[in-house]
Amino acid sequence: MELQNLAISRSELAYVALGTVFVFFGFASCAVAAIRRRGEVQVLIWLGMWSGMYGTSLLLRTDAVREALPHGVQVCVPFVFNAISFLMVVIALQVWAELTLGKMRLLTQTMAAVGVAIAMGGVGEFMATGSGARLLPYNNLLAVCALLVLGTVVAVPGLSERFLAFPNSVLTVSTVAFTVDALYRNVYRWLHLTAFNLPLLADDLIFAAFLFSFAYVAGEKVFANERRLLAIESELEIARQIQASILPAGTPTVEHLHIVAEYLPMTAVGGDFYEFVQMDRGRIGFLVADVSGHGIPAALISTMLKVAMQSAAANADKPAQVLGGLNRALSGQLRGQLISAAYLWLDVEVRRGWYSSAGHPPLLRWGTRGLERIESNGLLFGVLPEIDYPVCEMELNAGDRFLLYTDGLVEPENAAGEAFGSEELERVARLYADRAPEELSRGLLAELRRWQPTAIGQQDDITLIVVDVA
Repeated sequence: MELQNLAISRSELAYVALGTVFVFFGFASCAVAAIRRRGEVQVLIWLGMWSGMYGTSLLLRTDAVREALPHGVQVCVPFVFNAISFLMVVIALQVWAELTLGKMRLLTQTMAAVGVAIAMGGVGEFMATGSGARLLPYNNLLAVCALLVLGTVVAVPGLSERFLAFPNSVLTVSTVAFTVDALYRNVYRWLHLTAFNLPLLADDLIFAAFLFSFAYVAGEKVFANERRLLAIESELEIARQIQASILPAGTPTVEHLHIVAEYLPMTAVGGDFYEFVQMDRGRIGFLVADVSGHGIPAALISTMLKVAMQSAAANADKPAQVLGGLNRALSGQLRGQLISAAYLWLDVEVRRGWYSSAGHPPLLRWGTRGLERIESNGLLFGVLPEIDYPVCEMELNAGDRFLLYTDGLVEPENAAGEAFGSEELERVARLYADRAPEELSRGLLAELRRWQPTAIGQQDDITLIVVDVA
C-alpha cells in the first residue's frame, strides 16, 4: 500500500511539474507578445494559450491541486475540462494557420471555424445537461483529420516548402512523432484494441516536444521579422542621411534679405524638397517642391529633383524656364507620381521679384498693401512634358515678407475634421507680422500642433521658407 501511494504521489508530482512548465511557458509567450505589440507576434499569443490550456488540464488531473482549490472553483473543474477538450483543437489550428501559407492557411482556418462550431455545441450541451460527450467524437475526428493533413504537409519536402512559412526539421520530427502517437491512441480506442503500456507521461512528453518545436519555429518567425525590420530601419537611416545631404545645410547670406527655412518630414524620409539657387550676394532663387505620396518612393523622386535642378540652374533668373526645365527632365521618370513646385526669384539690386508655380499652394506676401496671395500656376510636373508656366512680376519694398510652403502646412485636420487651411495660416501670419521670421516659423508650427488632436501624429511632410526684405 505504501509503495502504491508513493507511486501515486510521484505521478501527481510529475503532472504538477510538467503542468507548471506548460502554464509558465504560456504566460511567458503572451507576455512577450504584449511587450512587442507587432503583427508577427500573434503566433505567440495562440501558442501561449495552447500551452496554458494544456498545462491547466495537467494540473487539474491531480487530486492535490483540485483539493487545494476553493470549493466554488472545484465545482467548475468539470466545465473547464470540457471547454479545454473542445478548444484545444481550435487553438492548435490557429497556431498552424500562423505558420502556413496560401491554400493551406485557408484550409487550416476553415478547420478552425468548424472546431469553433463543435466547441460551442459541446460547451453548450455541457452547460445544459452536464455532459458534452456527444460531440467529442466529432472533435476528435477533426483533430485526426487536421493531423493527417498537416502531418503530410510537414513530412513531404515539396509540400512543406510550398505551404509552410518556415520549413524546419525540428518541427517535422516532432509533428510526425505526435501524429503517430495521436493516431495510435485514437485508433486503438475506436477499434477497442489492446494498447501498449507506455511509460508515465510519455504522451505528455511527446506533446511537449511537439509544442516546443512550434515555439522554436514561432521564435524563428518573430526574430526573422525583427531582423528584417532592423535591416529596413538601417536602410531608412541611410536614406535619411542621404536626403539630408541633398538639402541645403543652412540658409544663404544675401544682402538685405533675412531667410529662415524649416523642413519636417512625416517619416524618416520625406517627399518635400527645397533648394536655394544663389547667383551672387544680391540675387537668389527659392525652389519648394512636394512629391505626391510619402516615404522612400517620394524621397527618391525628391533626389531626382536635386539632379534636375542642377541643369536648370543656368536659367535661375527665369522662373518659367526653371519650372519648364524641371518638368521636361522629370517627365517619363515619375511612374504615375506628380510633383507640385513653386519658384521665387528675388533681385535685390533692381528691387524686383518674379514668381511661378506648378500646381502649388499660393505664395503669401506681406507688403504695403497688406497680406496678398500670389498665384501664378501651371500644371503639376508629370502631367505633360511641355508646359508653359506663367510668371508674376512684383516690386520689392523694404519690409516685404514672403512665405513659401508645402500643403503639409495647411491640410492637417482638427478633431472636427476641419483643415488648418489658408484662413488659419493667414491669421497666424498676421499675428506674427511684426516679429522676426524665426518667430513666425516657430509660431506656425506651434499653432499647427495645437490644431491637431494630440493622438494624431504628423500626417504629411512640412516645408516652409520665410524671406524678409530688409
